Amino acid sequence: MENPTVDARLESLLSELTLEEKVQLLTGRDFWTTWPIKSIGLRHMVVSDGPSGVRGEVWDERQPSMNFPSATAISSSWDPAIADRLGVASAVEARRKGVDVVLGPTINLHRSPLGGRHFEAFSEDPVLTAELAAAYVSGVQRNGVGATPKHYIANDSETDRFTVDVKVEERPLRELYLLAFEKAIVESKAWLVMSAYNSINGTTATENDLLETPLNSEWGFDGVVISDWTAVRSINSANASQDLAMPGPDGPWGEALVAAVKSGEVAESIIDRKVLRILQLAARVGALEGFEAVGLQWADREDPIAFAREASAAGTVMVKNDGVLPVDPATVKKVAVIGHNARYARTQGGGSATVIPEKIVSPLDGIKEAFGAGNVTYSVGAVVQEGLAELPLEQLQNPETKDPGLRVRFLDAQGTELSAEDRRATALVWFGGDAPIEASSMVQFHTIFTPEQTGTIRLGFSTVGNGRIFVDDVLRHEEHIVPVGTDLGAAFLAPPSASVEIQTTAGVPLDVRVELDTGDRTGPLSNALSITIGTEPDDSDPDSLIAEAVEAAQAADIAVVVVGTNSRVESEGYDRTTLELPGLQDRLVHAVAAAKPRTVVIVNSGSPVLLPWRNEVAATLIGYFGGQEFGHALTDILTGATEPGGRLPTTWPATQEDVPVINVTPDADGKLTYDEGIHIGYRAWLKAGTAPAYGFGHGLGYTNWTLNTADAPGTISPGSTIPVTVTLTNTGSRHGKNVVQVYAEKPGSAVDRPVRWLVASTPVWAEPGETITTVLNVPTRLLAYWDNVWTYEPGDYTLRIGTSVIELPQAVKVRLA
Repeated sequence: MENPTVDARLESLLSELTLEEKVQLLTGRDFWTTWPIKSIGLRHMVVSDGPSGVRGEVWDERQPSMNFPSATAISSSWDPAIADRLGVASAVEARRKGVDVVLGPTINLHRSPLGGRHFEAFSEDPVLTAELAAAYVSGVQRNGVGATPKHYIANDSETDRFTVDVKVEERPLRELYLLAFEKAIVESKAWLVMSAYNSINGTTATENDLLETPLNSEWGFDGVVISDWTAVRSINSANASQDLAMPGPDGPWGEALVAAVKSGEVAESIIDRKVLRILQLAARVGALEGFEAVGLQWADREDPIAFAREASAAGTVMVKNDGVLPVDPATVKKVAVIGHNARYARTQGGGSATVIPEKIVSPLDGIKEAFGAGNVTYSVGAVVQEGLAELPLEQLQNPETKDPGLRVRFLDAQGTELSAEDRRATALVWFGGDAPIEASSMVQFHTIFTPEQTGTIRLGFSTVGNGRIFVDDVLRHEEHIVPVGTDLGAAFLAPPSASVEIQTTAGVPLDVRVELDTGDRTGPLSNALSITIGTEPDDSDPDSLIAEAVEAAQAADIAVVVVGTNSRVESEGYDRTTLELPGLQDRLVHAVAAAKPRTVVIVNSGSPVLLPWRNEVAATLIGYFGGQEFGHALTDILTGATEPGGRLPTTWPATQEDVPVINVTPDADGKLTYDEGIHIGYRAWLKAGTAPAYGFGHGLGYTNWTLNTADAPGTISPGSTIPVTVTLTNTGSRHGKNVVQVYAEKPGSAVDRPVRWLVASTPVWAEPGETITTVLNVPTRLLAYWDNVWTYEPGDYTLRIGTSVIELPQAVKVRLA
């Protein structure tokens, strides 16, 4: 391993450090920061989760963050400018929160639709993923904050993610999974890369040669390889191109690594290379005295709330419209809004990427605002919730301050208060920060809860450990909750719950106190705590809920049904077992559509779900996890104030049985074999010859288009770029967007090839009747295949041009010399 070219001043600072100081820099100081060394002017650096918002060092509703749309919504825009602006907005948020490094983007591929964390990644296609990832990284780093493409590499599912050994051949590894990362490194010069938990072909990612080749030796990466949290497991990883082990302060390096250097097991030159990279990162983000940081480009700044609204609409995909949309509010007297997710929308997926926004605009909120609250009815229709829902802030009173919220007290073994916090939520996480969790023996949560309804609720808590719940000073339930499964993150962020039936009277306050024993906590999360205090789903009769929704739909001019997933379906730490919507939502849509032909369905999921009613409804919008402005963006589309700008970045199946690549479960030996090779996503669908519900690239707008002509040079040479010139006309009556897509085919290839594969795309806009010309540049590298080197097969290629992988009305022939 050779050192990259570095500033001589960094070399000089390195020479001032002892071996012990150098090794200390290679492990985090705590969950979210690195070590400072005052003698050389190095302050600590703060890293933060960030794919759809920047949380900062603490998980605290009192320090809210912007909640931008999920990666699948951003990728559905097919617009690198949107991804760049998200990067800029994330950098501004990071600086506001004192954060130096954003741990994103997540650019693993949607290999199987069952992948539980796909909401956080862009696409099933490596070229689209690479374009958007590179744009995001540029936007972040142009503004002085480090970006971290993750998780390197082949971390495309969650089942047994700490231990799974992904078996993948060199060709798909290069042509798919590494290709998704390459542009963010080579062109956008990412300052960090995060190594994954999994093994690749028998070697864990943090010890794998892939960290050196191609990352460093071929792509010229000069940044820091930061580990996923606890992914570094041995001294062996120090001999690999793994630079920073997180979190700290403990870990497998430390004193053991000092000893390994002194014994000759690890060369000190290897340590020096890692330290130089950390110092260079510090110089870039302004954490090292004497070095000018990359500055915040103030001209890049924009209203983050307005951007969140625009980005959500730009990534919303209309997959069907029989003419019902857009709707003029002046022509509608009554709108029936139906669905649990209409009121309690999911604006982000679950797991470490969670942020806490100051305010969320739900679809119900947005529709009421646009159509008038008196013209809108609401029916839940079907229960979607699994587990606990936190108690609404407006129904809580802090017994100490009398403000909305609750009092949290950290107590020692004698009951003495060590610390107290006044909080404004009952879903609480301490993961970093200075709360005295390890020093305490018990944490007490106390609030006055005023129910809205008379009846029976199931009141409880979701956490790990021994807890008690008191109502009006009477112990109502005590239970020791043990984590489910072996995934530490999932056990921490989505633990099981315990609850008890409580009789309530509307408007009559209940004194609620939960106590959680903390004195016996051990392990890497001993100073972390996660708890939700809330209610289990009610036991309403499902037939009655559907009947009420149907009645409301019949009485309205139009029905808007919002269906979606819940936090137990799409989250970090576990994969899905089914693509079906949870609960009785499909049955609900069937019933409402039968009663009201003018039914619009909004899908509030982060990745594909089955839509068995898709041919029965008038229109379907896929809104994904649309961020905190989700409701406003949807109503902008419903009313025609803006156009649904999205196109699918991933294939949506008609049935689960149709999906050609679906397995995410390792075998008995812990191996997950990518035996489909280069055929994932739409490539696999085309090879299987099976029609999905909606194909890759599909999406409708509010205008019509004609692709008139396409042209490209007849002969090309390896290493060149092919300019594909396309003219198209907006033949409709309003301004609109389209996404021009170029796919390559190699008939009669000497090697296995996809039927076709994406090589270029660009969004375009035009006024009614306007004809525009756009040029898409296709790198010939994307025509090559991997055979120990990038290999160019001479001969004829067909470039097909259109608006989805299926709708391709234009074609040009090119010959590779």
